[in-house]
Amino acid sequence: MNYKVNLIQKFKNKESKISIIGMGYVGLPLSLNYAKNGYQVTGIDIDSNKVELINSGKSYIKHISSEIINNYISNSYLKAKSDFHEISNSDAVIICVPTPLNIHREPDLSFIRNTLDNLKPYLKKGQVLSLESTTYPGTTEEELLPLIESKNFKVGEDFFLIYSPEREDPGNKNYTTTNIPKVVGGITKNCCDVGVALYETTIKKVVRVSSCRAAEMTKLLENIHRSVNIGLVNELKPLAEKMNIDIYEIIRAASTKPFGFEPYYPGPGLGGHCIPIDPFYLTWKAHEYGMHTRFIELAGEINKSMTSYVLEKASDALNSNNKSIMNSKILILGVSYKKNIDDLRESPSLEIIQLLLNKGANVSFSDPYFKTIPKSRKYNFAIDNVEIKPQNISSFDLVILATDHDLFDYDIIKESSNLILDTRGKFTPSDKVIRA
Repeated sequence: MNYKVNLIQKFKNKESKISIIGMGYVGLPLSLNYAKNGYQVTGIDIDSNKVELINSGKSYIKHISSEIINNYISNSYLKAKSDFHEISNSDAVIICVPTPLNIHREPDLSFIRNTLDNLKPYLKKGQVLSLESTTYPGTTEEELLPLIESKNFKVGEDFFLIYSPEREDPGNKNYTTTNIPKVVGGITKNCCDVGVALYETTIKKVVRVSSCRAAEMTKLLENIHRSVNIGLVNELKPLAEKMNIDIYEIIRAASTKPFGFEPYYPGPGLGGHCIPIDPFYLTWKAHEYGMHTRFIELAGEINKSMTSYVLEKASDALNSNNKSIMNSKILILGVSYKKNIDDLRESPSLEIIQLLLNKGANVSFSDPYFKTIPKSRKYNFAIDNVEIKPQNISSFDLVILATDHDLFDYDIIKESSNLILDTRGKFTPSDKVIRA
């Protein structure tokens, strides 16, 4: 049997079955994209609550509607499971699990390794396995390839192994799974051919690269580019302030240049599952080659320092009103890592809350996407959620705008606040509005 030709034909005819492991901000949209295009999709997640919600046609991600999930569940294009048995019936297996850093800023591949242990018994000849989780160059060869070879499969002949980095931007209405170009690299040319066939029927543009390492490095470059440039404007922000220059005005003016400049904006720190984490995957791997990636690490240090900068500015703002952080009532506006989404991963707001609590502040929050702040590996807050009303806002000594959701009523916030610390450049500086 020509496994390559058979698989490619199955993908083109939409006769293939797809299993996607990890039903988070990457895996769920990808599953829905395949279901929308007529594929039979099984979403696999060890979180039984997510599985139950999907099978009930309910969404747990704000920008994905329950109606869409229910539609594909009802017509049997999508189902969810918490076990891995369905892998044996699948033509393609796509891994979309987290790749965090440990406390030493070293790659934590435990989610990938546990997934590989779970799916190993169900792999068979004639399948393609794709890793989408962001990781260092060499992971596919070093972690996945030995597993396939241990089953006596011949990669590129009777089994196909690829790496195709996720490029999701939660909450972005202009760019979705369908129209964001997909980079694909394979262990062999045959692997890459199959990988391109896997994705090209549901994604408008597929970009082939020479190897899995090249695809892995591509993803890291994308996020390092953003980290370094955000680090640059974060470094310039306090300098511009001391020079009595509005950094946002400067960015707007520079953006009028039609070539050679791309705007990046300062903030209270970096959040999300990519930019604060991914650059350090390459930093860690560079040590294996005797290299020290100083530029990447410096940007990381600057971006990480911004939460402390916000704390310092909060202290200065309160001091100007003859108050200290201790026992002051402080309201944090926005706890997700960026505007208009319900994602808390690596959110700088959480670090700011912790720093304020450590200083003895009485902290509350307001966020239209969260009623409470769920417990995480690093944080466990039991603080009040405050509705945006004049009488509520006016009761706080300081309001810190950390995430500039469009759903906030900024007129009420500005008119009712005693003192505002603006980390997003949303308000014009005044006697009661201080930039941070």
